[in-house]
Amino acid sequence: MKTRRFLSVFFLVLLLAGHMAVPAGAAERVPDPQVQAKAALLVDLKTGAVVYALNEHDELYPASLTKIMTCLLVLEAIDEGRLTLNQEIAASPTALEGLADDGSSAGIQPGEVLTVEELLYCLMVVSANEAGAILAEKISGSVDGFVSRMNAKAQELGCENTHFMNPHGYHDSQHYSSAWDLYLITKAAMEYPMFMTICDTGYHVVPATAVSEERQLHNTNYLISGWRSRGYLNADAHGVKTGSHSQAGHCLVSTAQKASVSLLCVVLGAERVQLEDGTWWTYSFGETNKLYDWGFGNFAYQTVLKQDDLAGEAPVSLSSTDHVTLCPAKTVELLLPKGVEPEELEKTVSLKADPVEAPIHEGDVLGTMTITLDGEELAEVDLLAFTGVEASRLRVFWRDTKLFFSTTAAKVGLGVAIALIVVLGGWRLLFSRRRYRYGRSVGGRGRRGGYRGPRKRR
Repeated sequence: MKTRRFLSVFFLVLLLAGHMAVPAGAAERVPDPQVQAKAALLVDLKTGAVVYALNEHDELYPASLTKIMTCLLVLEAIDEGRLTLNQEIAASPTALEGLADDGSSAGIQPGEVLTVEELLYCLMVVSANEAGAILAEKISGSVDGFVSRMNAKAQELGCENTHFMNPHGYHDSQHYSSAWDLYLITKAAMEYPMFMTICDTGYHVVPATAVSEERQLHNTNYLISGWRSRGYLNADAHGVKTGSHSQAGHCLVSTAQKASVSLLCVVLGAERVQLEDGTWWTYSFGETNKLYDWGFGNFAYQTVLKQDDLAGEAPVSLSSTDHVTLCPAKTVELLLPKGVEPEELEKTVSLKADPVEAPIHEGDVLGTMTITLDGEELAEVDLLAFTGVEASRLRVFWRDTKLFFSTTAAKVGLGVAIALIVVLGGWRLLFSRRRYRYGRSVGGRGRRGGYRGPRKRR
């Protein structure tokens, strides 16, 4: 599972080798959904593209959406072998201290024993506050220690507008998050299959314990459970978590899939109002459904670049071949407003070097292609060498020679050599002139003239 988590995070960060987003210019092509909430976010789960955003970085109270982080840390502890799903935990009195009587609860009593799995169902299906405290104390030894881990995990995930004070979401002025940060936390939790299994459960039965009969849990998420209200059921929706209190308003994180499109939606700070007919309308559910209808109705995937497409050429030096063909590193599929034609997309190639020096190996990254629409960057993908190109030994030699003599050391050495040649040349010239002037006797002793015949005997 650790390998799967790593790869999932890796591909999330490196998706298409760069950033992706639905263009801001899409607002001119698609009508604004006019969401009634303090903040909202709609993200394409396949590409990570932001489809819609409203105050997505504002610090707001998350209420029980906090439990998404609590669940994430429990699943992380299971993955690391510090807990098991069937491990039994006795609810300690300290874990249940300070919990309000009117808060969400599964009625767990001090000393009652439940498995980790059943506690997770209590936590995420009926939003039981005591389940969060019991799990927190078990994992970290204390609720405060667990909260410290929550904040550390938030930083690890890149959350910049989040600070937790408890594991369940009770109101505290210093307990806040943002729509974007909650998306990051939920995306990390979704790396564990068990997370969506629990969150997408409309109804669950907790077996009887020594102090309680079996518990029937009905999900507080009206998109997937019609037990309390049927006006919001959405056949395309899955999970994730509700949250509400007087300061936070009504909040919801959910996902939905229709055909090949998968979306994640966050709505924060929505109202609940009484209608003229006396019924109540909760905007967190209604506005979420509105966003899904808007997203599925106005956007669709387009394959804008295939991996086997030819994406241009790069000039080549140091080879008898003057160019190499480029191809994209992967197929690029974008969520775009319906009706966008392929020719409306602008594709710009940027090379790492121009020309590219041989040798070049097949698959070498030689540049990037940026895809834009209405002036907004949508994606950036690496461009690879389609074939290898061999270098010419002679051209490489001349290149290396030029490079050598362009260095400071080579220039100094060449200057010294020239100076030595000049000095030696001047010295030889001076020596030759002296010999010419004084003849071959220069430097000789007891010789006269140039006579070399036998000496006369006496």
